[in-house]
Order: sequence, then C-alpha cells, then structure tokens
Amino acid sequence: MKKALSIALIGFSMFASAQISLAGKANLIFPTGSPSWKNIKGTVNQAIEGEGKNNVGFNIGLSLKANLPASFFLMPELYYTTFKSDFTDPASNTTFDIKNNRLDLPVLIGHKVLGDFLGVYVGPVASYNLSKEDTFNDFQENAKDNFTLGYQFGAQLEIKKFLVNAKYEGAFSKDSRNFINKVSGQEIRYDNRPNLFMVGVGYKF
Repeated sequence: MKKALSIALIGFSMFASAQISLAGKANLIFPTGSPSWKNIKGTVNQAIEGEGKNNVGFNIGLSLKANLPASFFLMPELYYTTFKSDFTDPASNTTFDIKNNRLDLPVLIGHKVLGDFLGVYVGPVASYNLSKEDTFNDFQENAKDNFTLGYQFGAQLEIKKFLVNAKYEGAFSKDSRNFINKVSGQEIRYDNRPNLFMVGVGYKF
C-alpha cells in the first residue's frame, strides 16, 4: 500500500511539475497510394476493378504538449482533416467524388533531440468520419466505418513561438464504403484509408 501510494505521489508530482503549452497548427496533406474500387455484385457484363486518385488536402487544429522527465514529452492533438478521392466507373460513366472529412485525435509520445528546438514523436491516431452519405447519379453511398485507426511519426522544430513539423501517417484499418445503384442493384466497393504525408506550421499561445 505504501509503495502504491509513493508511486502515485511521484507520478502526480511529475505531472504537476510538467510544463504544458498549447499551439494552433495547420498542415498540408499529401495522400500516398491509391484507393481500390471493385464491382462486387453487379449486373454489368464486365467486372470493374481499378484505382482511384487522391487529392491534396489540409487539416487544422490544436496541439497540447506536456514535458515529461528525461527529455520526453506527451503531445495529444485534435484536428479537422479534409481531402478527396475520385474514381470514374467506366460502365455507368459515373464519377465518384469521395469526401474525407474527419476528426483526428493523435496521442503522441516524443523525445527532445536538441532541447525544445527539435523533437521526434510517434503514436496512434483515431479518426471519426464526418462525411455525409452522398448520391452520385443513381448510386447511394453507404459508409461502413465511422471510426478508423492509424499511427503517426514525425519531427517538430520550435523557433521561439513558431513551429514547423512534418509527419507520416499510416493506417491500421480501412475506410470502407459501398455505392449501390438504386435502379440496377449494381454495387461498387471503395476501400481506402490512405497513408498521408503532412507538412505544416504552428504557433504557441
């Protein structure tokens, strides 16, 4: 009991003594890889299978940084993220313009390589899909997964109150959506949660 109490008191004192800062950040997003499209239950004679195209996007949000012992830091963040993917179905000549509007919550653990000037970090990111189910000609979108998971790693420069960061995001799970033709019953499946490369700037309040 005494050991547990001592550990709790040490942990509380470390948290209480941690220096905490808040920053606003904005990033350009460059998706890598291509989404996959498949006709999985259609009435067309020729199966559709192809790759769509991702477009550059952006995100904006807040970043909280708490300094920890031994030059480590904890950095939870919250972003509104948006980018697009598109694909043209050759059978129906329908262009699908897929909006990826998400709330992203990365929880990053970092280490100061050169004091506050340069830090590196890694951690998981949870995303909630805000996109509405759109209609493309006779196709109705059905988004399967509101929550998806990924990971991030990167580096950040601090120059007084200004921040410059670059990071890479990989995916643990897919963003899967079905598009069902209300007339013919044709069904096209979209599978994607692209890996992302992000570069951006920030400002500490």
